[in-house]
Amino acid sequence: MKNLYVMGTAGSGKTSVAVGLALKFHEEGYRVAYFKPVGSAANGTAHEDEDAILMKQILQMEHPLETIVPYIAGTAYLSGYKHSCVSVKAIRQAYETIATGMDLVIIGGASFPHIMGCLGLDAVSLALGLQAIPLFLIRIESDYSLDLAIFFNNYLECKGIATLGNIFHNVPHSLLAKTEGIYRPILEERGYRILGIIPTHPEITSPTVKEYFEVLGGEILAGKENLDRVVEDVVIGAMTVESALGYLRRTANKIVITGGDRSEVALSALETSTAAIILTGGLYPNVKVIARAEEKGTPVILVYDDTYTTIEKMSAVTRRIRATDRQAINIAVENIENHCDWRGILKSLQ
Repeated sequence: MKNLYVMGTAGSGKTSVAVGLALKFHEEGYRVAYFKPVGSAANGTAHEDEDAILMKQILQMEHPLETIVPYIAGTAYLSGYKHSCVSVKAIRQAYETIATGMDLVIIGGASFPHIMGCLGLDAVSLALGLQAIPLFLIRIESDYSLDLAIFFNNYLECKGIATLGNIFHNVPHSLLAKTEGIYRPILEERGYRILGIIPTHPEITSPTVKEYFEVLGGEILAGKENLDRVVEDVVIGAMTVESALGYLRRTANKIVITGGDRSEVALSALETSTAAIILTGGLYPNVKVIARAEEKGTPVILVYDDTYTTIEKMSAVTRRIRATDRQAINIAVENIENHCDWRGILKSLQ
């Protein structure tokens, strides 16, 4: 059986698809393992790639994390670079340890396919070295997203790699019809196989309040028991007090960012569908805000950065599936069962 290399850009759903396929194939009786040649550090800790941690637990793998993910790449991984010990050979040795006794190895791609390309450890080079067949995930945000998918499929073709196919993943409901009626035919006309169109699912794609808190830090002033709430939007509370309530009612399940001295805006947010309130500048709010938030069970987080810096940090937050998150794991499997040609994928790998 061939190895499957799940590739895509950040936020395209590589982890979710890897989880869904691995558990579905395991359910069909196959021995499945997971391998990630190039990972990214969780909270800056070496060899603590979160995808590897997740897959090790759900697939009950006995291998150490250092074998499942042999290299960690940060944004400055070339600092101090002289004679790199990073090699395809070392990665292949780790892979062979993982693959022993397995029917199938699902290989997880790095955040972007080009990462570590200057060392020959980009996803395409590794797919060649590990003789793995790529499955490319397309994150549709605009027409440019399709251009990127075509470019990448063309590049793989030029490198002599036969792509298994493409999956549109995390497709916004507003783009589902266009994806089916326009984007899919364009790719198929060029000979590129479409193996699924998976709509966005907030419970698995949207970050939780806890994931924002882990990035921002600060103090939790209220609602500590509800940090698992899903956040579907972020709103900056810069409006006037008079217009705040009407404006905030337009968006559900949101985080509202405002200064700690803007208690009227925070109180208005608490009267709408708000997942959490983030108060910036290290300014403690009026006691009425804390009392009302406790009443509603709404988390209030106080951070010491200014609003601009807070927003910058929040832009890096993405949803992470954890082994304890059974709902997210079940949704990942259901997405594969209901929206993907998983039987076709399995047949192509055999």
